[in-house]
Amino acid sequence: MSNFSSGQSFRLPIERDGLVFILPTLGVSGLLFGLHFPGTGTGILLLAAFLVYFFRDPERAIPQGERLILAPADGRIVAIKPFPDWKGPFGEPLTRVSIFLSVLDVHVNRAPLTSMVNAVTHSPGRFVAAWGEAASAENEQTLIHFASPDGDVWVKQIAGLLARRIVCRVKPGQKVAAGDRIGLIRFGSRVDCILPATAELKVRRGQAVKGGSTILGVIP
Repeated sequence: MSNFSSGQSFRLPIERDGLVFILPTLGVSGLLFGLHFPGTGTGILLLAAFLVYFFRDPERAIPQGERLILAPADGRIVAIKPFPDWKGPFGEPLTRVSIFLSVLDVHVNRAPLTSMVNAVTHSPGRFVAAWGEAASAENEQTLIHFASPDGDVWVKQIAGLLARRIVCRVKPGQKVAAGDRIGLIRFGSRVDCILPATAELKVRRGQAVKGGSTILGVIP
């Protein structure tokens, strides 16, 4: 994987997972126009345009610096709370930063820091509205543990009311750079970033953030 700051060859700015939706929709639209059903064809074409917008995957300028924790997803911060359920590897307290992704946000998720993927755990669950507090504990989710010499960070990919598919593209033992693409969640969701409570937070509740670009905090 590579990030924007290190340079890379041209790539289609569409998440490849979205092509299985976009291409057939375009095909159906073209067929309807060919059969002289312009009204229905236009409606299907507009749906294809929305799918292209939803599955967009823009490049990001990745901030450079030591001990930075980057936002793992685009969206709006809906909660910043102590996370007493777990402790860090040395018994340190943790903080949870929750990001809600609407259907208008980029849904590609990114690594919060340069690290090693220590574990990936998928848990089945409910599909309650992702902006609600209950979603963090009750919804279907995939938990990714990123371990680094500076500190450990966890990212929860959480399904929402409409999101029924979580895609995680990293595996235990894999090295990632800050801002690398790690997966996505389809059609509205929530991403929690669990970080050391000692980290100096750079964001506030209600703030809009961009995955791989916004600095959530700095590990002291």
